[in-house]
Amino acid sequence: MKILIAPDSYKESLSALQVAQLVEQGFKTVFPEAEYVKVPVADGGEGTVDTMIEATGGRKIECMVTGALGTPQPAFWGLSGDGKTAFIEIASACGLEQVPSEKRNPLVTTTYGVGELILNALDEGVRHFIIGLGGSATNDGGAGMLQALGARLSDGLGNNLRYGGGALADLSAIDVGGLDGRLKDCRFDVACDVTNPLVGESGASHIFGPQKGATPEMVLQLDSALNHYADMVRRDLGIEVKELPGAGAAGGLGAAFAGVLGGSLQSGIGIITRLLDLETKMQGADLVITGEGRIDRQSINGKVPVGVAAIAKKYGIPVIGIAGSLGQGVEVVNDYGIDAVFSILNKCCTFPEAAAEAAENLELAARNIAKLLKLDLSGT
Repeated sequence: MKILIAPDSYKESLSALQVAQLVEQGFKTVFPEAEYVKVPVADGGEGTVDTMIEATGGRKIECMVTGALGTPQPAFWGLSGDGKTAFIEIASACGLEQVPSEKRNPLVTTTYGVGELILNALDEGVRHFIIGLGGSATNDGGAGMLQALGARLSDGLGNNLRYGGGALADLSAIDVGGLDGRLKDCRFDVACDVTNPLVGESGASHIFGPQKGATPEMVLQLDSALNHYADMVRRDLGIEVKELPGAGAAGGLGAAFAGVLGGSLQSGIGIITRLLDLETKMQGADLVITGEGRIDRQSINGKVPVGVAAIAKKYGIPVIGIAGSLGQGVEVVNDYGIDAVFSILNKCCTFPEAAAEAAENLELAARNIAKLLKLDLSGT
């Protein structure tokens, strides 16, 4: 019997690799002779760098960048084991969690540090990038990133445009002649699981601005500034980004990656599973086990368990999901290829308690699921 184990991490408690190892340990007590294939997976969000480093035998590279507030801060990116691919979570450079709540203001926060991460990877010889969008504190349309990469964005007086989404209202010209020449040889696969356009009622400012500290008045100001930015991109670069699906991701970083850098906006889970060659590894499996910290109705929106199940269902392989907890509407995942879902919780407890006991509870849950399967297989 071949069992493929392809989970995401359990946030703030277990990495994807640890989850896979614990599931294997639990199952091995019941099916010791089975073949186990462990493939830790991520969806492009938080934890993607760590997961991809583990999966490819790579390493984490730390460096100093310009943070969201325009001050130096430590950040990181991942280099694949073969040295050919960089894994970047943009939140490492401009993440919302790094900005104190009282200082969250997308009028002034910048993506400059994202560009510095890319430059750092270019210096290592990398030309293939997997970018995870999400969790940004910014709304600058990726302008800061482009400036770090060598583009010149200037105001009406010819000065370099200042940081932040609010400054885009003063943008007078965009010159990409100074972009780092190495970029023309690069491929950017951008994990983007939203389809929001750059501007308008479903755009970056209206949908994501409030969670980054924008007041209703600021939302209108930011949307107007991004609209002007898009007009300048069209005028000076001949590129239309306003209605591009996904352009509004990460405060408009989607627009900069897809429109200016020629990146491809794709499903995060799709990018990762292709890189990991998950479909090939799944061939001949009798069972697939997946999971994440919480499985609920939102899991159908580009999350790892449903992405893994979609591949398994192409081959008629049964899928079991094991989660830290199950949430409202979880039954919908049965319509997306997950045949059964289980929580590892065995008592009422606080999140810190659940996190502290996650390893023990996960192995126990896996062992009990395996025992249930053995009863079914034996017909007893």
